[in-house]
Amino acid sequence: MTNRLSKKGVERMFDAIAHRYDFLNHFLSLGVDYYWRWFTVRKLCINSKSLILDCATGTCDCAIEAIRYSPKKIVGIDISLKMLQHGKEKLEKKSTTTVDLINSSVENISLRTGCFDGAMVAFGVRNFLYLEKGLKQIYRILKSDGRFVVLEFSKPGHFPIRQLYFFYFRHILPLIGRMISKDKNAYSYLPESVMEFPEGDAFVEKLIQAGFRNISFHRLTFGIVTVYDAIK
Repeated sequence: MTNRLSKKGVERMFDAIAHRYDFLNHFLSLGVDYYWRWFTVRKLCINSKSLILDCATGTCDCAIEAIRYSPKKIVGIDISLKMLQHGKEKLEKKSTTTVDLINSSVENISLRTGCFDGAMVAFGVRNFLYLEKGLKQIYRILKSDGRFVVLEFSKPGHFPIRQLYFFYFRHILPLIGRMISKDKNAYSYLPESVMEFPEGDAFVEKLIQAGFRNISFHRLTFGIVTVYDAIK
């Protein structure tokens, strides 16, 4: 078992790698992360009246993808102020006012109950300090019939992809991550947190316990990531 980071620990870790986060995401995934985010955002069925919450928004990649569908408003929240600062710079380059950013943890969302049409989180749900509390908060802020979509790493199940994935994730990715980001902990924490995350049916059960229904999930790119789709 990995040592779960505290709220401050998670914040410090992402602050430390914020300046190289986007480059590493695209480089380490060989650019496939663009497709993963497109698939995730498309599941939200956004229209011009949609109010969307982007949890653990990071540098706003999913929020920027969602802008293409012309929603009424997107609210992005993240625990790392430096990640948000990089996201803000990207939004300013696009000259958009569609996205509002809030420095907050998901577990302590100070937003009105039942006001969002949809919510999403990409590669952030496994970092929730209290997973059940975070899911219940997201459930609370959604309107009735609101949709929640989660993109998260998972573990491939078939030979030889599973063996190659584990080797890359445990040895190659942390090495490259440390070399480029100059942070010795972040890209070691990543594979450890993925191995512990309750994926597939186990995560579906967590969503059910939080109140969600009509839950399905889709494995992408040989099962490297999974997209979960749920309704309030």
